[in-house]
Amino acid sequence: MNAFPLLSLLIALPLAASVWVALLPARAARPVALGGSLATLAAALFLVRFFDPTATGLQAVERLPWIPALGAEFHLGIDGIGIGFVLLTAALVPFVLFAFPAAWCRDRLTFSLVLALESMLLGAFVAQNFLLWFLCYELTLIPAYLLIRLRGGPGRHPASLQFLLTTQLGGVALLIGFLAVQRAAGTFDLQELARMAGSGTLHATLAATFGFAGVGTLVFALVFLGLAVKIPLLPLHTWLPPAYAEAPTPVTMLLTGALSKLGLYGLLRLWVPLFPEELAAFRPQLVLLASVTVLASAFTALVQTDLKRVLAYSSINHLGLCTLAIVATAHGESGAARAGLQGALLLAINHGLTAPALFWFVGLLEARSGGVRGIGSFGGLRAVAPVFSGTMGIALFASLGLPGLNGFPGELLLFSALVPISPWAAAAGLIGLLITAVFLLRIVHRVFHGPVPAEHAGFADLAPGERRLAFAAVGGMVVLGLWPRLITDLLVAAGKGWIG
Repeated sequence: MNAFPLLSLLIALPLAASVWVALLPARAARPVALGGSLATLAAALFLVRFFDPTATGLQAVERLPWIPALGAEFHLGIDGIGIGFVLLTAALVPFVLFAFPAAWCRDRLTFSLVLALESMLLGAFVAQNFLLWFLCYELTLIPAYLLIRLRGGPGRHPASLQFLLTTQLGGVALLIGFLAVQRAAGTFDLQELARMAGSGTLHATLAATFGFAGVGTLVFALVFLGLAVKIPLLPLHTWLPPAYAEAPTPVTMLLTGALSKLGLYGLLRLWVPLFPEELAAFRPQLVLLASVTVLASAFTALVQTDLKRVLAYSSINHLGLCTLAIVATAHGESGAARAGLQGALLLAINHGLTAPALFWFVGLLEARSGGVRGIGSFGGLRAVAPVFSGTMGIALFASLGLPGLNGFPGELLLFSALVPISPWAAAAGLIGLLITAVFLLRIVHRVFHGPVPAEHAGFADLAPGERRLAFAAVGGMVVLGLWPRLITDLLVAAGKGWIG
């Protein structure tokens, strides 16, 4: 597999399809976009087929000189941390394209931007040189910003601007931190930097280069700040609810399913391996921050009336829980650290399936009701739209971690790691999950039960094409809930640089 540039192909396929869609007649936009996304999914499945989860190094490596003076290379590779996110992104985009409303079927620009976003996401998940990773990371902002601004709701202009500026500021903090690292170490290669950090030489080199011992802590804080904006953690989360609420449903699906995972992936790829000493020193404060994020987002979701905002804060809650596992268990005792890593990865990947499906269901509610999405605006839909109510109900139960569905295995692994390491953090996480159950069950009660309002008496159940999408999504939740090894077997070797 190393002899064939499979990872370059994985990035190039959606990018080429994006350009092609922009140049072809409008009637060809949808079939070409779907074809490009399905070809990308096929390449990702081929990568998974030949991926060896027992190997400890990078696989499918591609390495070419790029900017030697800066220590920058075109360096691609995949391991147990990246493989799940690559597969998630490649599978999510066709689902999003199939979920496009009929009115968008000839919109070349929208299809082109979605494919460009997919290409940059995949590039970020396989890049092994910081400058290349940062280029892909920052380029995801442009199509995401345009998709919100061009296709969003009434508040799309301030929401898209806040999204762009806030995440861009995080990117600036990341860049400043890694410019300091490059000056000291002479390279942007993430694997080499991880080796230096593991041997203790990176910290010493930073201190010697800049002449004071605290520079490592400063760089550590800058990198964490840049990634915390993207996850996001409180109080850096303010861009997410308006962006998710104002973006059109397919774009929200992409934001929550794939783009939000870049912050978590950055923690695992850039932050945990490079700053073990600083992470150990500041672990209590980081655990407290993640715990506050879990609890505050859950309580905030509880008082929301807009269904999209409920799910937006639910996403912050889930990603905060993943972050809690990462900061509490990284470089810790081997068994708990491995369980914490796998639990965080498994929960993040399954969230990337469940959350987009829930936003899609809310989008269907909004489309069928003339733009209404208030939690108290519906009722009794179980009687008039049983298939819609049943499939959305399963997705809601998957999100709250019901055993037998895909949210449960990741949470089980995660808490099995948290309890022995930090019982009070585990307690905070469990309280957050309890509040999550309350507001998700509140949706079930208020939307599906009770009398049907007169204005929704003719609410249409899922059409045949919508049923296929819903059954595919719910089927994935059931399969991954009953057989999580489909993912966890890929993550066996994901602990390199993680266990102290």
